[in-house]
Amino acid sequence: MSVLDKYLPKLAVTPLTALIEQNNIHLKIVNERKTRHGDYRKNQDGSHVITINANLNKYRFTITLVHEIAHLIAFQKYGRSIKPHGVEWKYTFQQLMLPFLRPEIFPSDLLPVLARHFRNPKASSDTDAMMSIALKSYDPETHKSYIFELHEGAIFLHSNGKKYQKGSKLRKRYNCVEIESGKIYLFQPNAQVVLVKN
Repeated sequence: MSVLDKYLPKLAVTPLTALIEQNNIHLKIVNERKTRHGDYRKNQDGSHVITINANLNKYRFTITLVHEIAHLIAFQKYGRSIKPHGVEWKYTFQQLMLPFLRPEIFPSDLLPVLARHFRNPKASSDTDAMMSIALKSYDPETHKSYIFELHEGAIFLHSNGKKYQKGSKLRKRYNCVEIESGKIYLFQPNAQVVLVKN
């Protein structure tokens, strides 16, 4: 049994294993990092390393793995001077994802959300609040809430250990005041926090 059977939808294992082998990628599955789901780097000896967080659900793991493979292929095809999440990477990511966007791999409720996202993929799936929330519904249940679910004035604890009070919504993000310093910070609506006081 492939190690990837544990992390990917069944019908994604063979094609993604082939992509990993064709591109001579060393895949490392690592403990959760708060700031990223995965990353790609080319070592000085020319080898390619992709790391993916082990705690991702199968659908987010698939998207993250393809996202990182797209970096490698885009750099090889267009050169190292391209922007990491520029038009060349977006095109490469779209082309690599296309064969996976089908009901045998992703649940039918996710497919329209993914189709919308992949018209113009973002640097992180977390900056697309709609997709982030749709993917999160396949994670194990937690005691966390999304900021958009909290009432204005609610006090919450962020993963950085600081407490904030939710303020008003700007165009897309929420003004939140850090309790201790009084400074205002902007939060994405899909940021996950622990409610302290509603």
